[in-house]
Amino acid sequence: MRTLRDLLADGRVHVVDGAMGTMLYGRGVFLNVCYDELNLRQPDLIRDIHRGYVRAGAELLETNTFGANPLKLASHGLADDTERINAAAAALAREAAGERAAVAGAIGPLGVRVEPFGELALSEAEAAFARQVRGLLEGGVDGFILETFSDVSELGAAVAAVRGQSDLPIIAQMTVGTDGRTHYGTDPATFGPALEAFGVDVVGVNCSVGPHGVLEAIEALARVVTVPLSAQPNAGLPREVGDRKIYMASPEYMASYARRIVEAGARFVGGCCGTTPEHIKAIVGFVQSVSPRHVAVVAAAPLPAAALEPVPLAERTALGARLAAGKFITTVEIVPPKGIDPAPMFAQVRQLKEAGVDAVNVPDGPRAQSRMGALLSGLLIQREVGIEAVVHYACRDRNLLGMLSDLLGAAASGLDNLLLITGDPPKMGPYPDATAVFDIDSIGLTNLVSRLNRGLDPGGNPLGGATTFVIGVGVNPAAPDLERELKRFAWKVEAGAEYAVTQPVFDLAQLDRFLARVEPFGIPIVAGIWPLVSLRNAEFLANEVPGISVPEAVLDRMRKASALGKEAALAEGVTIAREMLAAVRGRVRGVQVSAPLGRVPVALEVIGGGAGLR
Repeated sequence: MRTLRDLLADGRVHVVDGAMGTMLYGRGVFLNVCYDELNLRQPDLIRDIHRGYVRAGAELLETNTFGANPLKLASHGLADDTERINAAAAALAREAAGERAAVAGAIGPLGVRVEPFGELALSEAEAAFARQVRGLLEGGVDGFILETFSDVSELGAAVAAVRGQSDLPIIAQMTVGTDGRTHYGTDPATFGPALEAFGVDVVGVNCSVGPHGVLEAIEALARVVTVPLSAQPNAGLPREVGDRKIYMASPEYMASYARRIVEAGARFVGGCCGTTPEHIKAIVGFVQSVSPRHVAVVAAAPLPAAALEPVPLAERTALGARLAAGKFITTVEIVPPKGIDPAPMFAQVRQLKEAGVDAVNVPDGPRAQSRMGALLSGLLIQREVGIEAVVHYACRDRNLLGMLSDLLGAAASGLDNLLLITGDPPKMGPYPDATAVFDIDSIGLTNLVSRLNRGLDPGGNPLGGATTFVIGVGVNPAAPDLERELKRFAWKVEAGAEYAVTQPVFDLAQLDRFLARVEPFGIPIVAGIWPLVSLRNAEFLANEVPGISVPEAVLDRMRKASALGKEAALAEGVTIAREMLAAVRGRVRGVQVSAPLGRVPVALEVIGGGAGLR
């Protein structure tokens, strides 16, 4: 029986099998079925597909475990069966391979983003992969094939999971798009050396694009990688035919490109989505007469772009300069207009500028309301009125690509003060059926902006210069789960946060307890101040706005004042806010005062007009 280690040692070209999902779908298995569970429920079907690839000439079989990690299996209620499913899959492939093929345990991405752009820690990712590795080893694999990864860090966690239990060979494959880069924008010249540095035995690409794109990726990898290369392209890009996706590349076309891929340097070649035993049989016939030209010596291999030193905080914006100097800052939050006329917003902002506030805060769709975009509103404010804007930027409405595009545009426009937030869910607003993206959360967004400030995009590629964003984040002293809030805050600081703004503060004792906990993080805290305008406003904040705590003593004061009329209630709300501002002045590095219901004069009354701002 030949093992993967034997295939690596002989220096020859070897053919890997093709798609499993394509074959299962072609045999009538619906897409809503957990394909990995079929190892237990329909073992004869899985075994028969493996045997079809062996008969076609495949020398390396992949187990039917691409999505058999506990996170993906949990969506089918199968997380507890992770090890059992993987062990069964390995045993089925082993039985089908017989003496004719080696068996590699297939491991795909977890299906969620990992740090720094997602909530899942790399240690948690490694633990999830480790369960899959344990089952595959129990089933008797000869090695592992880590495939279709877009994130180098996540693939590194998978490698660590394997190496924690085994020294069997590892084939590590990234997936690239039509631009030749991963979804994070990382090109082969960057990820190839990174994968090799993990200590894998083979580096390659698979899935995503057809043979042409994979050929170009292999050509790039051959210039920077010393270990053997692998390639498993899709059968072209899928086309919509009726209600099905059909891969159009013929076996002959795939095979002709396989030969060129081998000539470019690949030693392991096979297929991914859309390929069948017919494709693999054709590939076997074409590659038998060629040898890889990959020279295992890299001359002057390009290194990943080195990060730039961020521009000092004091040199980025006027607000950044005040933060860096330890000066107290005063900002006022106004909401963008619901319509297309910015003139009323400009009038409000001019009042604030004349009063001497340091900046205007522009929220991004608060409470999932549809308003003029925060980025464009901030840009209009800076250009029309000449005062700095602090733009709240939410993760709710944009994927990672959209965020990157927005931020690059903001940087080019001089919009550099940011407050990064996850965003309120659409169900809070007037369009509850609207969808939310939440591709990354505020921690991942902080990592993204911090990298931009070092001149790198998410894939580690140089931007040609560093952005100059001042990175603010939100934090909630009144969070129901304070320990989780503090943990997330620590991650934000680690990611690059340079200041934080709290939710509106009404409870001084609660704020003091919070400040004592966050003092070790060492970044400026700006307190949110909200002047109450009525008892109804106070009760609404206390009971219907997540993350805001209004003590009973404050509610009682508003009840008594409201009994005397609207003006008395507003006066009491302003008094409470002024008392809170005076109390926090010696505790925090600034305040963000809200203009309730767009009433800028109320906010100015709280901060005392132009007096006492410094």
